[in-house]
Amino acid sequence: MKIFKACIPVMLIFFGCTTNETYDVLIRNGNIADGSGSPAYKGDIGIMSDTIAAIGDLRKARGETEIDASGMTVAPGFINMLSWAVESLIEDGRSMGDIVQGVTLEVLGEGDSWGPWSESMKKEIQASGGDIKYEIEWTTLGEYLEYLEKKGVSTNIASFVGTSTVRIHTVGYDNRPPTAEEMDSMKLLVRQAMEEGAIGVSSALEYIPASFASTEELAELCRVAKEYDGMYISHIRNEDETFLEAIDDFLKIPASTGIRSEIYHLKQVGRTNWHKLDQAIAKIDSARAAGLSITADMYNYPASSTGLGILMPEWVQEGGFEKWVARLKEPAVRKVVGAEIIKTIIRKQGTPEKVLLIGFQTDSLKYLQGMTLAQIAAKRGKSPEETVMDLVIDDNSNISAVFFSMSEDNLRKQIAQPWMMFGSDGKSMVPEGVFLKSATHPRAYGNFARLLGKYVRDEQVITLEEAVRRLTSLPAATMKIERRGALKEGYFADVVVFDPAKIEDHSTFEDPHQLSTGMSHVFVNGVQVLRDGEHTGATPGRVVRGPGYQMVTK
Repeated sequence: MKIFKACIPVMLIFFGCTTNETYDVLIRNGNIADGSGSPAYKGDIGIMSDTIAAIGDLRKARGETEIDASGMTVAPGFINMLSWAVESLIEDGRSMGDIVQGVTLEVLGEGDSWGPWSESMKKEIQASGGDIKYEIEWTTLGEYLEYLEKKGVSTNIASFVGTSTVRIHTVGYDNRPPTAEEMDSMKLLVRQAMEEGAIGVSSALEYIPASFASTEELAELCRVAKEYDGMYISHIRNEDETFLEAIDDFLKIPASTGIRSEIYHLKQVGRTNWHKLDQAIAKIDSARAAGLSITADMYNYPASSTGLGILMPEWVQEGGFEKWVARLKEPAVRKVVGAEIIKTIIRKQGTPEKVLLIGFQTDSLKYLQGMTLAQIAAKRGKSPEETVMDLVIDDNSNISAVFFSMSEDNLRKQIAQPWMMFGSDGKSMVPEGVFLKSATHPRAYGNFARLLGKYVRDEQVITLEEAVRRLTSLPAATMKIERRGALKEGYFADVVVFDPAKIEDHSTFEDPHQLSTGMSHVFVNGVQVLRDGEHTGATPGRVVRGPGYQMVTK
């Protein structure tokens, strides 16, 4: 290891080092957008080991590896605030879909986290039969994160602990409040996860069994997380008819506990609800003005993606998947549920043509991927609502679909909010192998490149420097992650170099498996993961732990 003789930071920035230093990596002549939101400036960055050692005029220095970043933007690595790469990273640790967009930290755990798991939960996951197969070698959330790090991943990884997970672990899928003993057990599971490094607690309240949890139950779990300086992040209870009421419900938790809180993928579903965004923004701004720490994140597309269960009432899904399927086979239940399904489609999407099926588990049904619900119903000679129920039964899964129900104008208005961050809400895949067995939402391949290309460069909704701030220092500060999210001396060397004139997403709803382009170089913990747009194969990613982490000596 070479010894670095540090310059005084202020002198370094304006005058550079006076000695002929040698760095492991020297990035020259870049336009440095440091994550603060301040105007970019031309300069050099020296990296030693896993750390940013110097920033400024380093003309007299040299690097073992040198990169000429002339005309390029140099920025901190991007933070994906909502990643579903929990299984895709097990299959392929390169995190290719996100790395080529500059993501250096995947934040996992929307309501469901990959720990703590009971033995019955492990069996349930293994029986679900997705395309990606793996042995479960962990029990707790901390063990899962360490498993990924040991296996080798290109991005850093962090996770929330899911309130659905601790509820299933303790209460199961029943629609009832926990007993006092069960509540104590849930709080103990949250405490353990926080001490293992969870960023905080998360909820996904439109889905069972999370929807069965009262606001006070959630607040109790949040109080535990707050003891460890963790935060709360939530997919709120409703994103269409009672969208504003769901925001009010969400705000009760930070108001009563003081915990830092964020809304997952803020959106307004259904044309009749698009006008509610202004009121939602006003509610969030008012809460922030009152001293609450409230933020939100989003993905940059006018369509969402989730399972077909979102179209059905909670009661038919209570008790777990097997009971759900059994009920869907009962004629009397089908009559009632069918009416609810078509009513929900009309309210949320408008027509069955705006529901695109993308994720089947059964090989014999995969030919239906990429078809709309209307097309599949016509092919089968059934009504759309019958088709939804039959497909869940036939595939024995909560089939993934894309729902076109959001406003492009509202996306722009959300992007403009200074408290808005960004998350893909998708896996991080590569267009090869097992990933090609299913379609996906293009956000999995293009969310961050789309922000920088379409909304920053082409439409100028926000400046490049502001976009970088929202992708880096804002999420790092919100999650209280130290030494990441900014280009500063002494910070970990998560650094990206890209051409702002060329960065672009290519993934579409019709042909989603396409990588984004325009990102030239990516460093994670000082190790080059992307070189001239090509993945190096390096897997230097580490577990990034929350402020409550308590190291346990094994």
